[in-house]
Amino acid sequence: MSASNTPRHGQPYFFFDFISPFSYLLLEQHDKWPAMPFEVTPVELYKLLDRWGQPHAATIPSKRVFTYRHALFRAEQLGIPFRMPPKHPFDPSKPLRLAVAAGSDIACVRDIFRFIWRDGRDPSTPEGFRDLCQQVGMPDGETLIEQEDIKAKLRANNDLAVSLGVFGVPTFVVNDQLFWGEDTLPMMLYVARSPNWLDGMEVRRISSLPMAPTDTDFG
Repeated sequence: MSASNTPRHGQPYFFFDFISPFSYLLLEQHDKWPAMPFEVTPVELYKLLDRWGQPHAATIPSKRVFTYRHALFRAEQLGIPFRMPPKHPFDPSKPLRLAVAAGSDIACVRDIFRFIWRDGRDPSTPEGFRDLCQQVGMPDGETLIEQEDIKAKLRANNDLAVSLGVFGVPTFVVNDQLFWGEDTLPMMLYVARSPNWLDGMEVRRISSLPMAPTDTDFG
């Protein structure tokens, strides 16, 4: 687990939510990650979206369909087993707190993801969550997730993510820079190997572009 909601300079993070199929797909590519001490950090996507005033994909019907198709397409491209849970979005709060109770152990986190996105199970129902707890070897999970320190830790993770500017999941933080989305893995790997790229003239220029006035007529 992350030690606090105070970011540490240079610390690499992996922020995820079990509601995200792309978080699952990215963790399944763990063998491609750079050899860094990533803190695997569960967060609540909806809380992040609310913080930044963003709508969730599920609220836009056409985006919802596209997102599911894109996730399936990426899984097929990558050769990763993929099966949507019976309903989506589901309430991810219990599995997120279960991951916190497990110390955000990467093997446990992977097993929770696979229960949802490989086996196609719903972890938000009473029966589904009991089965999940058994599958990850935490039969007392239903009791553990109700402890106040576990709930507080998840809230602290959300605060940490916001303090770093994280606006969605999955997100890597490497060299204090954000890499959002499963498809940014190649970019993250490149910057991990060649951090000076971020100091290039064009990268610095586009990173500080001014915004046009909000009342500008683009029509």
